[in-house]
Amino acid sequence: MLLLLGTVCVAMFTGLPVALAFFAANVVGTALFINGDIGLVFMPLEFHNAIKFSLAPIALFLWMGEILLQTGVAFKAIGAIDRMISKVPGRLSVVSIVGGTVFSSLSGSTIANTAILGSVLLPDMIKRGYQPSIAMGPIMAVGGIAMLIPPSALAVLLASIAEQSVAMLLIAGIIPGLLMAFLFFAYVVGRCMLNPSLAPVYTPDESEIDMPVKFSLNFFGQTQFSAQYGGRHKRALNRILPFLVYILPLFIIFIVVVGSIFFKLAAPTEAAALGCLAALAACYFFKLFKNKIRISGIEGAEFTLKDLAHSLMETAKINIMILFIIAGSLVFSQALSNSGATEGLLKAITSLKLTQFQVVIMMMLVLLFLGAFMDQVSMLLLTLPFFLLGSSSLQVVFNIDVIWLMVLMLITMEISLLTPPFGLLLYVMKGIAPFDVSLGQVIKSALPFILIELAVLALLIVAPEVATWLPNQLR
Repeated sequence: MLLLLGTVCVAMFTGLPVALAFFAANVVGTALFINGDIGLVFMPLEFHNAIKFSLAPIALFLWMGEILLQTGVAFKAIGAIDRMISKVPGRLSVVSIVGGTVFSSLSGSTIANTAILGSVLLPDMIKRGYQPSIAMGPIMAVGGIAMLIPPSALAVLLASIAEQSVAMLLIAGIIPGLLMAFLFFAYVVGRCMLNPSLAPVYTPDESEIDMPVKFSLNFFGQTQFSAQYGGRHKRALNRILPFLVYILPLFIIFIVVVGSIFFKLAAPTEAAALGCLAALAACYFFKLFKNKIRISGIEGAEFTLKDLAHSLMETAKINIMILFIIAGSLVFSQALSNSGATEGLLKAITSLKLTQFQVVIMMMLVLLFLGAFMDQVSMLLLTLPFFLLGSSSLQVVFNIDVIWLMVLMLITMEISLLTPPFGLLLYVMKGIAPFDVSLGQVIKSALPFILIELAVLALLIVAPEVATWLPNQLR
């Protein structure tokens, strides 16, 4: 075990890509423990067998998010949320939490979620005098929720490799994800009420909201309908119309994906494909809206073949990287099993006479430790052979509910996105911050939200029903 794990860790610390680090350990493990030269000959076949059709939702969910990102629909949705929310302590931080939760339900990428929110909202926050601790923290924290709320690419990856129900795990992440978003919201509002200097109150530019609402419908170059609304209703209409135009159609995408799974109308792969079609249809609707319907202060999104090609290319880049890592890690787990490391570690743990609760705590501590030094895919694939894969895994031996355990693992990996020294979202935030900020300031802003996520993890450990109730409705 030390030889194989050490090979992976040393290779990654020297800067070798994660996939190649696993390949290096595979060559060592296969040569030593799987019939020497014969094992090396069959290793490419094992790589081929590792890539299964059940992994297709990963690419489709990633593409769904890229469509909304490249066409600008995601940015318009955040702008619509910004117009709706007013007179709330820490207004822009609250907008980031609500907007991040909405976009998490449309994109499986935590990095994309954080980058979009940071680039759209952070410059305005700093200009308005928001302290970095209340500006950067919510954006990073809500960015990680994409790991829990479906569609989550990592949830699909975890369930596929563990050969468990993808649908059950996707549904199981909804309540914990929304609970976490609510606690982020409550923390920001409460802290800004206690210390208003963190987020100075300002009067938003509501010139567009105060304008009379102009609505026109045009077809074939002819105005078919035109109306203008003023008086006391104009402010309400100017807040509601952006929601109807830019947010409601996106909820339809979420309903198509999650609803088709929940009501057993489609398998996860089919639901992901339907989600992509719904995203394309929504973007096309926005393009028609831009050309046919005009509302004061609202612009339509672009939707061109160039945008579509760019979304496909970005999806391919990310997906190929993930597939390489999956192929390498699954062969790595076989090498671990054949070496006797998995069975030996299990015997050592069972000899300690631990309870199921203690084993779960130990597993989460291992993931939290690894998360401080590794990316989420690497730590997941490194621990799965011991935690979930096979009849000798800890999950089987200690009879742990597999859906509950996988949700706990997702939350732990979400926490690791913010834990120093190698928390991925810490560096994403440092890269997009429009001011001279140190990594220490970024980490400090993330600490309160790490504590909130740890509290949610503790709640799910002592009350598994929070994660298992909704998927049990599918049984």
